[in-house]
Amino acid sequence: MKAKSKKWLYWIAGGIIVLGAVWYFFIREEEVKIKLETVQPEMGEISNSITATGKVQPVDTVAVGTQVSGIIKSIYVDFNSTVKKGQLLATLDPDLLKYQTEQINANLQNSKSNLAYNEINFNRQSQLYKVGAISKADYDVAQNQLNIARAQVNSVNAQLSTANKNLSLTNIYSPIDGTVLNRNVSEGQTVASSFSTPTLFSIAKDLTKMQIRASVDEADIGNVKVGQKTTFTVDAFPNETFNGSVSEVRLQPTVSSNVVNYTTMINADNSSLKLKPGMTANITIYTEVLDNIMKIPASATSFRPDSLVVKKYKIDSPFANGKKGKKGRKGSGQTNEQSGSKSSDEAAVWVIGKDSVITRKKIKTGMDNDTEIQVISGLNKSDNIITGYKSLSKKSSGGSAKSPFMPQRRNTGNKGGGSGGGGPR
Repeated sequence: MKAKSKKWLYWIAGGIIVLGAVWYFFIREEEVKIKLETVQPEMGEISNSITATGKVQPVDTVAVGTQVSGIIKSIYVDFNSTVKKGQLLATLDPDLLKYQTEQINANLQNSKSNLAYNEINFNRQSQLYKVGAISKADYDVAQNQLNIARAQVNSVNAQLSTANKNLSLTNIYSPIDGTVLNRNVSEGQTVASSFSTPTLFSIAKDLTKMQIRASVDEADIGNVKVGQKTTFTVDAFPNETFNGSVSEVRLQPTVSSNVVNYTTMINADNSSLKLKPGMTANITIYTEVLDNIMKIPASATSFRPDSLVVKKYKIDSPFANGKKGKKGRKGSGQTNEQSGSKSSDEAAVWVIGKDSVITRKKIKTGMDNDTEIQVISGLNKSDNIITGYKSLSKKSSGGSAKSPFMPQRRNTGNKGGGSGGGGPR
């Protein structure tokens, strides 16, 4: 009997230990520990911006063409060639124009010979008319023929000048210093200039200075002004940011898929020659910039201590006594319950001080870009502002695997502090 009694005692003791372990590891509510996340106000820059896309292109591009028709005889430059003003780029076959020049020159000699004859004839007729040997009509005929011969010489001279000019135009020279971006012709190709001047070469004046032709949506164009700072990236250098400035906002709209855009020109330095014509730029235009101001994260004005925070920290605020105050973050849509008017430049933040005391501070705010908020007054640089908290409990940290098909317990200790829970607001 004694052996059996001891055996039952062992079983009972073992059961108590098992039940205790089950309660400790599975049933017992673990005390939730939290850690407040804080930041201090910092001095710096805050800005509002808009985004756009555009194409990179040279500031000045010249299309070089030809005023005469003919066959391309020689080409002396190619793509990416660096050229100087007055440098020979290409020549057209000049033979046909040379023959025309020779023909017109022969006509000129004929006209000059005819002029010499008519001058001699007029002088003879003039002497005969003075002595009364011929009539006034014969004298007038001789004078008219002389005038016609002179006009004929002038006309052929003009034709010869035109032919010589056309002959000189068979040499194509660069009008500027620059770089050849495009060559549209090859040796042996025929070009005709009867209707419009064909483009033989495209020359960029200075590739160290580029401009971006950006398309800005009509909803944003009202904030864009000449001289505003811009930054942009290109796919070729995704980790590098280039700087520029707005140089022109063109008034002519463009419509694509019922979207109205306005062309905005942006100048950018390209001393490194990394930017190539035709690249797509992803642009940020800073429409408003404030330098050397105090700023805090926007999340600081959204934090409210909930019941979990109240249990762990001491709250020093009028709200702890059941009093009501003004709204929190600027522009959140909450109204002053006493006056019923909306505040546009006030917000509230929570600051943790000595002995883990949390205090609510009212601040005056300025620019708000939804990420950072300008603080005009109400804070010191040494204030530790609460932006949220995170739970340090093992259950909420995801240390053990859980089935995705099992209902999960709601975590009240998320970052940012829930607004529920009955804590002070």
